[in-house]
Amino acid sequence: MYIGIDLGTSGVKVILMAEDGQVVASCSSPLSVSRPFDLWSEQNPEDWWEATDLAMLQLAAENSLKDVKAIGLSGQMHGATLLDKQGQILRPAILWNDGRSHEECLLLQRRCPEVQSITGNLVMPGFTAPKLLWVKEHEPDIFAQIDKVLLPKDYLRFRMTGEFATDVSDASGTLWLNMEQRAWSDTMLQATGLNEQQMPKVYEGSEITGVINDALAKHWSMAAVSVVAGGGDNAAGAVGMGVIKPEETMLSLGTSGVIFSVSDGFTANPSVALHSFGHAIPNTWHTMSVMLSAASCINWATKLTQFSSVEAAMLAAENRIDHASDVIFLPYLSGERTPHNDANAKGVFWGMTHETTPADLIHAVLEGVSFALLDGLDAVRSAQNINDSIDVIGGGAKSTYWLQLLADVFAIPMDYREGGEVGPALGAARLAAIGDLGQHTVNDICVKPELIKRYQPNLEKSALYAKKRERFHDLYQRLKGL
Repeated sequence: MYIGIDLGTSGVKVILMAEDGQVVASCSSPLSVSRPFDLWSEQNPEDWWEATDLAMLQLAAENSLKDVKAIGLSGQMHGATLLDKQGQILRPAILWNDGRSHEECLLLQRRCPEVQSITGNLVMPGFTAPKLLWVKEHEPDIFAQIDKVLLPKDYLRFRMTGEFATDVSDASGTLWLNMEQRAWSDTMLQATGLNEQQMPKVYEGSEITGVINDALAKHWSMAAVSVVAGGGDNAAGAVGMGVIKPEETMLSLGTSGVIFSVSDGFTANPSVALHSFGHAIPNTWHTMSVMLSAASCINWATKLTQFSSVEAAMLAAENRIDHASDVIFLPYLSGERTPHNDANAKGVFWGMTHETTPADLIHAVLEGVSFALLDGLDAVRSAQNINDSIDVIGGGAKSTYWLQLLADVFAIPMDYREGGEVGPALGAARLAAIGDLGQHTVNDICVKPELIKRYQPNLEKSALYAKKRERFHDLYQRLKGL
């Protein structure tokens, strides 16, 4: 047996995977986000640990963990988790969708003009390095006490093993990694007033980084097993879906929306805010587009329209009598990354009349998120080719209505597979298995899960959506800067 732990933004999910790759059990524990000021997004790392412990205790209560051989970790990327010399948390973690560090991005670009050639990426508020410059500028007393900077999942590793370690895919999202060398860049660290001693050691995703301590093993009713490096949530999700070969492509419909495509070696196009990162498996890279608000837009709109649940809202949108609504939604509730790199972009409803219904608004949100995701796919295509179908994972992928809409908007088949709702945790467990079973290769373990359903595009609807997407683009450009 192998355990995958995925630290998401909205909760922690843990799965138990058998050696044959089947998911035996899963448990989860929710998390909330603090937004004390405009553009801020924070969580308390102690809440991560408590949620992880709760989910693991539930897993242990319902399943025997005595045959578990290793644990893999996955987690939300970019979060700045700051510890002092005693390993104590210095402040709430600044999350991936926090947009406060716009000025620090400009400062970092001036200090290090070669940042794109080193990292392959634009300087954005979502990345970790600008967050540390913000702390240095606005909380100098905190900055002076920093002994270690960890990414979210790597804080869990520290609590489990006492080790400071990360993996290439997660480290790629900091702006401190030399992407081609897959190692920390002294130049980028110095530009933010840090050094390599304050960073965790970088491993490949399946490498063993430590062993859980005896007290925790007893608490979780299991042996003191190895913990592998794991991966950032998107890279781990790709491993879970078997997206490991060039041109294989995945769409993740979580709090954020991500197009993830394996590249043929390292490739980049930062001009369209495309991310170019290392994959969670050795000698492999990928490109990735990120929109900051995807399924989170649906949650927001459900509360706004007072539907009883997301499922009820989706059903109402599907059952609308008039399917030709002209309402357009810009899904930029937290600003946007790909392709705009615009922290000040705002969410907008446009085209409403007296006849507009709550269901029309929900449908407009689904369309707007889908249009923005297609913008991300276009950014990926600017740097590489992709396969002729896309695997879909994440909580939003549970909606058959949305998957068909995405197929129509993208004019590409969408594939929903077994394990799609636990993709990152499944990938973490697979990386644990690779690290434990030395005789098995990545290709042996990272196979494509069974296809549940392929959603074929309706090309007549695709043509209609293409016209509406033009108005979507025009609306953003006309409002930009207001």
